[in-house]
Amino acid sequence: MGKIVIIGGGWAGIAAAIGARKQGAEVTLLEKTDLLLGLGNVGGIMRNNGRFTATEENIAMGASELFDVTDKLAVHKNVNFPGHNHASFYDVNKMEPSVRRIVKKFGIDIRFMARVVDVVKEEALRAVKTADGKTIEGDAFIEATGSTGPMGNCMRYGNGCSMCILRCPAFGPRVSLTEKAGLDDLTATRRDGGKGAFSGSCKLDKSTLSKKLQRKLDKDGYVVVPLPPHLINKEKLGKKVCQQYALDEFAENIILIDTGSAKLMTSYFNLEELRTIPGFEDVKFIDPYAGGKGNSIRYMSVGVRDEKMRAKGISNLFLAGEKSGFFVGHTEAISTGSLAGYNAARFVANKEMLTLPTSLAVGDLIDYANRVLKENDCLSRRFTFAGGEFFERMKERGLYSVDEKAISKKVEAAGLLNVYNN
Repeated sequence: MGKIVIIGGGWAGIAAAIGARKQGAEVTLLEKTDLLLGLGNVGGIMRNNGRFTATEENIAMGASELFDVTDKLAVHKNVNFPGHNHASFYDVNKMEPSVRRIVKKFGIDIRFMARVVDVVKEEALRAVKTADGKTIEGDAFIEATGSTGPMGNCMRYGNGCSMCILRCPAFGPRVSLTEKAGLDDLTATRRDGGKGAFSGSCKLDKSTLSKKLQRKLDKDGYVVVPLPPHLINKEKLGKKVCQQYALDEFAENIILIDTGSAKLMTSYFNLEELRTIPGFEDVKFIDPYAGGKGNSIRYMSVGVRDEKMRAKGISNLFLAGEKSGFFVGHTEAISTGSLAGYNAARFVANKEMLTLPTSLAVGDLIDYANRVLKENDCLSRRFTFAGGEFFERMKERGLYSVDEKAISKKVEAAGLLNVYNN
């Protein structure tokens, strides 16, 4: 039984841990904060647009656990809001404890407040080192650290540290292990020429909205409030990471999503101006705390990997989530993490690793993101099942479907039914 060490306890790292454990590997999951899920604690949107297809593909392949819990804790299902159909919104305030119980049930060794700051490398990686001086050895490693931080990046390329859910001041900044291992990372660019991209939403205290807005959120799952012309700012659309929400409607209106809290679908909004809008007179940001000024900066250090999710240049290092490409979203993180965990365990067991076919949306996403790296504008493009260029590609190639049985049959035709459980 080989040992897999996973760095980063967000959706991608958790999916990787479960995937590797189901293949019989011993798994240690290192998380630098005191919570799992990372940005999943403030996200909450699932199954919108092509994410429905990708979710059902993963379930058919045997990676159902995390999708089952997001479905179970959905406060709204089958919601259509601007630019998006059949979305589910999970309760961000209830998700982390539920996921933590799932991870523990699998017998995964979770170590909190374990910030990895360096690697031990010979020809391959032998161990990682934590900030408190511990050395943790493994047979294979999966980096799922995300691409946000450290604070200096948010200061230089954003509007300063926004005091977000990642809590760098308290738990220390993210460290790129690919760079520590001598590999070169990629940094995204945006329309204005700046580096990285702003996180695409904020979280408001739902109880500080007017009773009318609260009732609307409770009933419909979302609210659209037109903005007066002087508060419309379309320049922000080009700065945000979530290009599936970089539509004019998201600049011309305040769009709120009910995820237990009120998810404000913009990177930041001046608090004084926000409070001039009827229904928002008493509103308060709860993540990031500085949401009236800015948000975190992402895509500062993305690794380069092959279609098996293995880092190019190191045989036993695998990548998942935002670390593995310019991917946006929870479904994308779970998809890449599940494959990375499966293949890392297969690698240490000397078994054949898996490349997902491009006949599936998940396989096509992983392949397409790599092929785009050969193009001149590669650093300014983002990929998600939920919108933008990849969702358009899904529709053009016939990959988008909401027929669960048809999706399952497609996975079966590819010979991958329940593959992650075999």
